[in-house]
Amino acid sequence: MGVIDWLLDSDPAIRWQVLRDLVDAPEEMVAVERTRVANEGWGARILALQGEDGQWEGGALFPAQGWDRKTGQPWTATAYCLVHLYDFGVDPHAEVVRRAVEQVRQHCRWEHAGQPFFSGEVEPCINGMTVVLGAYYGQNVDTIVARLVDEQLEDGGWNCEAENGSVRSSFHTTIRVLEGLLEYERAAGGSADSSAARRRAQEYLLERRLMRRKSTGEIVDPAWLQFSFPTRWYYDVLRGLEYFRAVGVPPDPRMDEALSLVRSKRQPDGTWLLENTHPGVVHFALEDGDGRPSRWNTLRAMRVLRWAGQ
Repeated sequence: MGVIDWLLDSDPAIRWQVLRDLVDAPEEMVAVERTRVANEGWGARILALQGEDGQWEGGALFPAQGWDRKTGQPWTATAYCLVHLYDFGVDPHAEVVRRAVEQVRQHCRWEHAGQPFFSGEVEPCINGMTVVLGAYYGQNVDTIVARLVDEQLEDGGWNCEAENGSVRSSFHTTIRVLEGLLEYERAAGGSADSSAARRRAQEYLLERRLMRRKSTGEIVDPAWLQFSFPTRWYYDVLRGLEYFRAVGVPPDPRMDEALSLVRSKRQPDGTWLLENTHPGVVHFALEDGDGRPSRWNTLRAMRVLRWAGQ
């Protein structure tokens, strides 16, 4: 079985993206496959887990019944279930999705201070994710975007620890805000201020070659050289490249090292491995485990290299 056939022999969430991003299938074929995400496989399973209260596990970021910190952050509450559906590329206009999102809008509140879900809360990492979700699912997130623009740090990025005095940006927080601002531009056209903030933050990543300290040139965190999926709130090099691919601009020479890293990880059979699963309770696994061929990472790596002409 070739790599493309192996990718297509999977869940609709992967199949439709392979058809669109790697095979250049006709739009009608892609659209038909995409409709299956909400009704079959992983997408349907996530949607079926929404509770009668309109939430997943009774909470926005965390399950209502609490969680054991020894096992890592749980990924089963409302926010990360909506992120799953986003990553799957579920059609936000599908009736079952619209109903689910409306239930979240009406009933879900952030643990921080009871803010409505699509109003966001105070941490830019959470607000960046909320902008992604709100923009994708057709909710008004103008106020959150304005807040994020105001909170951009001098070096061009964002940091959830800014309220505790941090003046240096975090890759983890910055990538989430960048993804949010990009989705906002796609959905609502953005604003002059949000687009300018996004371009400044892109430079933050590019000045650091997507992985290195600007001051010393050292790798910031060796874990960023390992590719994860789902990425959760963590940054890694492939996630950074996926963002720039989504922007659609030609690759910048400052990405060359990151692209070389992606190429180097291709296995003899043409696949990429799952390398760094982030611990925490999940509803169900999407992959076979670390060290095994990963359809998600293979899809993501192949389309990044295709975008880069490599």
